[in-house]
Amino acid sequence: MPLHAQQDGSPGRSVPLPDNRTGADIYRAACATCHGPDGKGAPAATVGFKTALPDFTDCAFASAEPDPDWHAVVSEGGPIRGLDRRMPAFGDALTPHDIEMAVAHVRTFCQSPAWPRGDLNLPRAFFTEKAFPENEALWTTAWSTGNDASFVNELIYERRLGARNQIEAKVPIAAARQASGEWNGGVGDVAFAFKRTLHASMHSGSIAAAGLEVILPTGDESVGLSGGNTVFEPFVMWGQMLPRNAFMQVQAGAELPVGSGSSSEVFARAGVGTTIAQNRGFGRAWSPQVEVLWARPEGGSSEWDVVPQVQVTLSKLQHVSVAAGVRIPLTARHERSTQTLVYLLWDWFDGGFFEFWK
Repeated sequence: MPLHAQQDGSPGRSVPLPDNRTGADIYRAACATCHGPDGKGAPAATVGFKTALPDFTDCAFASAEPDPDWHAVVSEGGPIRGLDRRMPAFGDALTPHDIEMAVAHVRTFCQSPAWPRGDLNLPRAFFTEKAFPENEALWTTAWSTGNDASFVNELIYERRLGARNQIEAKVPIAAARQASGEWNGGVGDVAFAFKRTLHASMHSGSIAAAGLEVILPTGDESVGLSGGNTVFEPFVMWGQMLPRNAFMQVQAGAELPVGSGSSSEVFARAGVGTTIAQNRGFGRAWSPQVEVLWARPEGGSSEWDVVPQVQVTLSKLQHVSVAAGVRIPLTARHERSTQTLVYLLWDWFDGGFFEFWK
């Protein structure tokens, strides 16, 4: 017997689906009434309400979210992600495979292959930059005790430009304890960066990017808030999806100061983790991961650190998340203290900070 899909979420109205149905068949039966046959959204006069419907042909919107978010909304309805209740739940009318095929068909409305899929937007680590171009605002805090006690806040703003480019600005606000025991604080060295995604493949589950950061000596060097020189930092990044919702990210680069008195440094960072979602995979997502950091200053010895951490989403839309971790030095422990780390992340492109929580 062929399955039936509710066409508008109201009881009793359904459209039969053939046994050999395709994603297009499912979309026409279950989705097209509201979202339109072309994916641009039906007029208000047709659907009977004024709530704006998404345009699936807009690649900036349609490519940004991973498949599990689409599956959650189709299966459980709009409220599962804090969206409009008029988006009905199809979990009882469609099988998981039907939903997978329907989402795959919706993906075809974005005609440009240049836009990386949201599935490649892996969870953010504290130090290893990700290759996916993002629209995010981030507040990070790191503090340590001991001889090199410090308290550093950093505000990061990221903006995506087109399909594969991103610009970034970082403003640190720090306080450090001097040898005399006195604390001094203020704005540190402001940085600007550009990143471009060079490769993105859902087939291989991989994404790669390259970029350049410029750090300006805006802080007060006399109290330890500045390196004293402009620094150019070229870098490359790689992200890889792994089985069972696991992932790996790698970054390598160099710090190249301009002027005398500072030495260059090369670095490599790598992180591996997994994502575990509550409520049958539709709820809050927990992403534990571990980073390994390596750096070698010119003429110096290698420095190694390990950073266990966990990220957890807060809002129903999962556009606001927090993370906590610890940076533990493995070498030169007599010179470097353990750091405690936290961040608050807001994916502002998805909506306001206080939206989509209930």
